[in-house]
Amino acid sequence: MNMMSASNAMASTGDTASGDHRDYARIGDVAKQYGVTLRTLRFYEDKGLITPQRDGNTRLYSQRDLSRLRLVLLGRQVGFTLREVKQMMDLYDPANGNSRQMRVVVDKSERQLARLQKQRDEIDQAINALKELLEGARQQMGKSKAA
Repeated sequence: MNMMSASNAMASTGDTASGDHRDYARIGDVAKQYGVTLRTLRFYEDKGLITPQRDGNTRLYSQRDLSRLRLVLLGRQVGFTLREVKQMMDLYDPANGNSRQMRVVVDKSERQLARLQKQRDEIDQAINALKELLEGARQQMGKSKAA
């Protein structure tokens, strides 16, 4: 997901006071659409990552909430903590071109990419070591059967 386009989408908000809920989604629909649990959505709400409107006990998610949810899920997918995701989203400031937000996103993303590449290198090394172990064990098994 493009952080810029997603953050631009965050600017749109609706009004539930009119009772018109056509532009809103209910919690069950959102959970199903994004492959998360109701508990996860409530947790993200608790942490201030999303702020659905309320109509009695019903949570109603606006396009802004859905954009923020997509950013949270993207952030989690690439390994950011919820605190980091919230920090980046809270810097949203379209009046000033979001330059500070984008600098933070780039900085954090570069550091995360370096961490992930290091982890991948370590995993590749572990895989190679395990392959060597398996090859040695298979050769030993072959020698045992031949003897």
